[in-house]
Amino acid sequence: MAISQYRSKRKVTGGIYVAYRKKRKFELAREPTNTRIGDGKRKKLRISGGNVKNILLSAQEANVFDGKKYSKSKIKAVVENTANRHFVRRNIITKGAVIDTELGKAKVTSRPGQDGLINAVLVKE
Repeated sequence: MAISQYRSKRKVTGGIYVAYRKKRKFELAREPTNTRIGDGKRKKLRISGGNVKNILLSAQEANVFDGKKYSKSKIKAVVENTANRHFVRRNIITKGAVIDTELGKAKVTSRPGQDGLINAVLVKE
């Protein structure tokens, strides 16, 4: 069954909204990307309007900003992830995740599943 980004069928009170139309193609969602640590794999998706979105499936390096300049750094592991605590065990990288790099701990500022790259800022400890 298709994943939809349409509003819920239920109201806050528990009542049911009366459906005034069927699902539409532009309301479709897709499975989460779950970007992992590994050899760099990307995928291109055609999205609305004929545009192309680069999906990052796995990556070994991140663009880390140290306050002055960006530099590429190898990712060692995921230390913390506010999206889901179980993502840490599985080394899944999302926006807001804290990753351990060669330069130190860094917080991810980009959306790897949407942007196709990992940008991060060093965290002061």
